[in-house]
Amino acid sequence: MTVPFAPSARSSVGLEWELMLADAETGDLVARGPEILEGLEEASALERYTVTGELLTNTVEVTSGVGDTVAAAVDDIADAIEAVRTVSDPAGIALLCAGSHPFAQWFDQSVTDKTRYHKLIERTQWWGRNMMIWGIHVHVGVDDVDKVLPIVNALATYLPHLQALSASSPFWAGERTGYASNRALVFQQLPTAGLPWPLETWAEYESYLDDMVRTGVMEDATEVRWDIRPAPRWGTIEVRACDGMSTLPELAAVAALVQTLVEDFSRRLDEGETLPRLQPWYVRENKWRAARYGLDARVIVDAEGTQRPVVEHLRETMERIGDIAVELKCAKEFAGVSAILDQGASYARQLMVADAAEGDLREVVQHLIREFRAGPTLREHLAQLR
Repeated sequence: MTVPFAPSARSSVGLEWELMLADAETGDLVARGPEILEGLEEASALERYTVTGELLTNTVEVTSGVGDTVAAAVDDIADAIEAVRTVSDPAGIALLCAGSHPFAQWFDQSVTDKTRYHKLIERTQWWGRNMMIWGIHVHVGVDDVDKVLPIVNALATYLPHLQALSASSPFWAGERTGYASNRALVFQQLPTAGLPWPLETWAEYESYLDDMVRTGVMEDATEVRWDIRPAPRWGTIEVRACDGMSTLPELAAVAALVQTLVEDFSRRLDEGETLPRLQPWYVRENKWRAARYGLDARVIVDAEGTQRPVVEHLRETMERIGDIAVELKCAKEFAGVSAILDQGASYARQLMVADAAEGDLREVVQHLIREFRAGPTLREHLAQLR
């Protein structure tokens, strides 16, 4: 099977953000995605952003156009959210985002009426119906197809760092899970989801797809649901490992980190270097540690098995690649990673709210609603970093 990798501008950025729809008063999820989409379809037809449905009708996804910078892509996302609010606010629908909803139950949710989603649920049954998960996807353009799999493998060494920064699903169906990112472990139950296979070349990737299509596992490359995957249609590498970010500045920060890492690896390939990679069993262990402990995790950072606190290793990495962030014009967004490290990720904030409210998860949802709406805008956040 031949799978063309579309041309794209090197280190260009595209963002996808999955948002929950909740009743503004009760905080419970509401199946009103189709209503919002109907109200936006005509108004957004000529915009750079898109607003689309997802597996469940309690979700809308906002997607940027292709940005030369992280700021350009985030501006598209902000415009999309503003458009969604023109429909959601008058209808009493609140927007929020995290990797999971603190107390919603899977059996109360409705599946979007599309053939692909019905087929997924028919095949995956209980696990598919339990996909009450929300995430972000960060696309970064790659200028040479031969770089794609080496960069995917190298990015897998930073998967726990990205997962820990974004971890925002400490609750599941009303239960305190003990995990910073319960979403990470739930999502990998789907066929073709989870860690990327350690493939070396594009030809091996094509062979993998050929095997999977020929045996009926999937229909095409869009059904590869790896945590980090090639996106041949767009000419990008797509990072899908992250929980849904709870605020716009945090989304921008993680996007800047991903863009800078990809550009760093691309430059090292240009210079003839062999990119770092870990044994698959180390990658798997690191994913579990980040899901369990979040920013308190100790992770394996090299093939020799050296272990470091994820925060410490991330700060060192930021110092090493910070000049690239400046060149990519995302230095201020990149600095937002340090803010997450200093102030804590969303999972920690949710746990603090739950403890203060004596375990009342309705208060956690209201916290997420307030944070999404009234937290600092990206421009205000960047102004504070000057």
